[in-house]
Amino acid sequence: MICHDSNERQNTNEGGHLTELSDMAARTNNMVRPKRLRPSGGYRKLRSFQTTTVIYDATVLFCDRFMDKRSRTVDQMVQAARSGRQNIAEGSRATATSSQTELRLINVARASLDELLLDYEDFLRQRGLRQWSKDDSQAKEVRAVGKRRESSDRTDQSESKAYARWLDHNDPAVMANAIICLIHQANYLLDLQIAALEQQFVEGGGYSEQLAAARIEKRKKDRTDPADRTERAEKEKPFCPLCNGLMVVRIAKQGGNAGSQFWGCADYPKCRGTLRLDGADRSAGGKA
Repeated sequence: MICHDSNERQNTNEGGHLTELSDMAARTNNMVRPKRLRPSGGYRKLRSFQTTTVIYDATVLFCDRFMDKRSRTVDQMVQAARSGRQNIAEGSRATATSSQTELRLINVARASLDELLLDYEDFLRQRGLRQWSKDDSQAKEVRAVGKRRESSDRTDQSESKAYARWLDHNDPAVMANAIICLIHQANYLLDLQIAALEQQFVEGGGYSEQLAAARIEKRKKDRTDPADRTERAEKEKPFCPLCNGLMVVRIAKQGGNAGSQFWGCADYPKCRGTLRLDGADRSAGGKA
C-alpha cells in the first residue's frame, strides 16, 4: 500500500511537471520575437553543391566498377567525395548562425576534394594511364558542359546526365579524367564562395558574431551608465569591512567626492564603514 501511494505521488509530480513544461512551451510560442537570423539553406541551388553531387555519385560508381572493394582506398575516396558535398550543405545551413562556421566547413569541403583529386591522379599514374592536360580536347568539352550548366537555373537532380558520355564510359581512364575535370571546376567554385564568405565575415559576421558584438557594446554601456551601475551594485551587496554587516548604496553629500556613489554601512551612524562601488576600501570615517 505504501508503494502504491508512492507511485501515485510520483506520477502526480511527473504529470504536474509535464503540464508546467507544456505551459512554458505555449507561452514561448506565443511570444513575438524579432527575427535576427539570416536566411540559411538553399544549398541545392549552389553550383558547387550540384557539381560535388555529381562527383560523389560518380566516385561511388567508379570505385564499384574499377577498384578493388577490399582496398582501403575505396572507402577513403568515397568518404572524401561525400565530405566535399556534405560540408557545403552543412555550411549553408550554418549561414544563419555563424559566418565563421560556414567558412570553416566550406574550407573542409575544399580540402576533401583536394584529397580526392590526388587519389584519381594516383590511380592514373600507378596504372600508366594518361592524364588529360587542361588543353586536351576532352577536358575542354567537359568544362564546356559545366559552363552551360552555370548559365542554367535548373536545380533538379539530372546533373550527372549532362556528363553521361564520360561517366558511363567503359574506359576507367576516361571516367577518372572526367571526374578530375569536375573536381577542378568544384574547387574553382568553392574558391569564389570562400572569397565571398571572407568578405561577408569581415563586414558583418553571422548571428553569433553579431551577438558577441552586441554583448561587448552592452558591457561598455554598463560601465558608463550610472543607473545600470547602481542596479548591478544592489544585486552584489558587499559586507561592511568594520562590522561585517550589510551595506547600502549612498551618495556623498560633501567633500571632494560630493555627488559620487559609494557603499555605506546600513548601521550608519553607529558604524561608519564605507567601500567604493568597485569594492575598494575607503576611509572608514567618510561622511554620508
